[in-house]
Amino acid sequence: MSVACAARGVTCVRGGRPVVVDVSIDVRHGEVLALVGPNGAGKSSLLGVLAGDLAVAAGAVELGGRPIGSWRPRDLARQRSVLLQANEVSFPFRAAEVVEMGRSPWGGVAGLADDEAALATAVAQADVAHLLERPYTSLSGGERARISLARVLAQDTDVVLLDEPTAALDLRHQEEVMAVARGLARAGKAIVVVLHDLSVAAAWSDRIAIIDHGRLVACGEPEVVLTSDLVRSVYGVAVHVTRTPDGHVAVVPRRDHFSDTVSQRPDEVSYSSHQDRRRDLP
Repeated sequence: MSVACAARGVTCVRGGRPVVVDVSIDVRHGEVLALVGPNGAGKSSLLGVLAGDLAVAAGAVELGGRPIGSWRPRDLARQRSVLLQANEVSFPFRAAEVVEMGRSPWGGVAGLADDEAALATAVAQADVAHLLERPYTSLSGGERARISLARVLAQDTDVVLLDEPTAALDLRHQEEVMAVARGLARAGKAIVVVLHDLSVAAAWSDRIAIIDHGRLVACGEPEVVLTSDLVRSVYGVAVHVTRTPDGHVAVVPRRDHFSDTVSQRPDEVSYSSHQDRRRDLP
């Protein structure tokens, strides 16, 4: 598989703190690459670096064999699309208008027929046809997420970067979104998706990259990367690593680990005591 974009020894600093540290990784055409790791590990920051949205303090990022900073903004938007965690629109646009925003980078290049075909495909893939006439601001969190996904799909780019696209979705739509990502990869696109559910990552991705404290801990096929020892080392949780009836790797937390952990905690200081201490401060 050819490389669509790549990070080479990149370090990113935000708020005076390194959030990505010396990471090198390839994003390949025809595959789904999942970024996983604990909260605050640097997954979204790495996605922002790959998108060219976050500057690097060291290293380099390439897109299509060129330094990502050499792309003009509109040309960059025709090469890669990004779904962010936050899906906010301040004005009461119709949902259809939000989806149509995905075609704005192609203004003056694509014809009306191309725009309409891309929009129709995106709406069908995201399963949002019934939402199009509603104000975006009236939608639930999950519905907004799916409209935002449709906007990204309508952009029709070679590289698709998705930050927690399943976070606000019910079980059915989680699976449908990942099936869409898998279908885009089969069509030759390069897909990067930030996920928290390790079993979902294992089921739908070709490779999994585990990020911890800004560093790339491991990267490879799910059955190679998702070992009980590595998961426990990164997440601090004991797990069972097993297989589903259809052969996918599944990661299941050991619930006894949590009951033992809770029972061993020292008595917690009450909130009122905390408030009392604050009042005593000069």
